[in-house]
Amino acid sequence: MNDVPDGVPSHPGLVGGPIYLDYNATTPVDPRVAAATLPHLTDFFGNPSNSHPYAQAPRRALDEARAQVADLIGARTGEIVFTGSGSEADLLALRGAVLASGGPRPHVITQATEHPAVLETCRALERLHGAKVTLLPVDREGLVEPAALAAAFTEDTVLVSVMAANNETGALQPVAELATLAHEHGALFHCDAAQAVGKIPLDVQSLGVDLLTVVGHKMYAPKGAAALFVRDGVQLEPVVYGGGQERGLRAGTENVALAVALGTAARIAVAELAGGTPARIAALRDDLHQRLTAALPNRVHLNGPEKNRLPNTLNVSVDGALGHELLAAVGQIAASTGSACHSGTHTPSPVLTAMGLDPARALGALRLSLGRWTTQGDIETAAAALIRAALPSGTHILP
Repeated sequence: MNDVPDGVPSHPGLVGGPIYLDYNATTPVDPRVAAATLPHLTDFFGNPSNSHPYAQAPRRALDEARAQVADLIGARTGEIVFTGSGSEADLLALRGAVLASGGPRPHVITQATEHPAVLETCRALERLHGAKVTLLPVDREGLVEPAALAAAFTEDTVLVSVMAANNETGALQPVAELATLAHEHGALFHCDAAQAVGKIPLDVQSLGVDLLTVVGHKMYAPKGAAALFVRDGVQLEPVVYGGGQERGLRAGTENVALAVALGTAARIAVAELAGGTPARIAALRDDLHQRLTAALPNRVHLNGPEKNRLPNTLNVSVDGALGHELLAAVGQIAASTGSACHSGTHTPSPVLTAMGLDPARALGALRLSLGRWTTQGDIETAAAALIRAALPSGTHILP
């Protein structure tokens, strides 16, 4: 079912398809975002760097989009750098900070459950630029202990990178406390907020971060639209060299259409955050969890923190069931597991493994992530289907 939540028309891409519970993987492009983007793919084609009349509308649109993204995260307009993806924004932040530091062996601290965009960039910095990288462990809920970060600093530490919210469990890291520690030791702090922006209120001033990644396709904009917040005064080596666009950090004629898409998505997110959408989604998430635990007593285990997590994310393991087999048996749900499949063999999620979960529980994990178009009907249908698949053959459940 894809009826209308909170007056938002049902999404055409979801009508007639399986129930979509994979919003942490990607989100459908909001039709309002698509409508705002279209004129910049058709009528307003000018290069915003030019001075003639064809450049005026693109230039204004680019400025407005930058201001909209800034407003969503409490930044100044000039602190937003548009990029082509969240992975590129992470690369600009990490590589940019390390190369700009000028040290012979710069030290970077991150944590074990970061997104591969951060972890692989760190490995490249070790391999190509002589950097030293420290990976912090996480606790049973997937959180970094501030004391572990405090003990990891050296005189060469130039950057700490810790995500705002984990993409698998939704766990919210203590970013403000970690950023304060970084600054006390003279290091910059980067936060990959791809999963958090638009789902919970975030303010870069309150968090105290120097660099923050925003990703469009996690908040109902197209893939390929992203941005990096770069606090005024922070020096970075550019990620693309050339004509000086985006404060000289990312050369290339700006993709105005995708910037407009990201800005429009940010404007809608501001309104939804103020209007109570996170609470509505959290209530649906908790209802789904309660239905599963009631029908499968003592078999459903929450992975990650109960309270300190994204409002849309439910990661659970079901005793006696493998996550990928459950989803295969439930054709009317589109969701994810934490396991990876290599040549037909499933391996446990590195995130859940780092949290100390045993392989059986990690392989049983389901990531059920809700979003703007998730309805009560979706939750009821999804819960019934999962319960039916997890129960022994021949067991009946009440409607």
